Amino acid sequence: MKTVLRSISFFLLFAAAGLVQAADDAKTIVDSYMAAWNAHDADLAATFLAEDAVYFDATVGTPQNGKAAARDNVIKVFIGAVPDLSWKMTSAPIVGADGIAFQWLFSGTNSGAWGPDTPATGKPLSFEGVSFIRIKDGKIAYQGDYYDALGFNKQLGW
Repeated sequence: MKTVLRSISFFLLFAAAGLVQAADDAKTIVDSYMAAWNAHDADLAATFLAEDAVYFDATVGTPQNGKAAARDNVIKVFIGAVPDLSWKMTSAPIVGADGIAFQWLFSGTNSGAWGPDTPATGKPLSFEGVSFIRIKDGKIAYQGDYYDALGFNKQLGW
């Protein structure tokens, strides 16, 4: 009986150690990903995404499928429109074996165009949101962002 209990204890210990390692990896990946955004380097940020990553911005409603689409239609757009952007984690993240969720603050000045029909406003912006990120094989496989689009739009005068 002692041998069985000892075996179960070792198994649980190693399983818990594996979960802690996975959680550390998820946090490290997201910290590095956010650092690339804050360095205003869309190509570097995209290296943290899986080739088949899905990026879902709830305010847009249409997911971007694939690393290139996420880089070109989300990351580059935000970095281009807010070249001095700052994206900071503002809560202790909730980390699991294959993902992480956290609150954040995004701020900067809209000194670049969002697109052909949305020129720069020159106005500062600051808004909070939440991201849900799934990690698979050391890459971001899914990112879902949820934030107050109405408040964001009001700050820009839209």
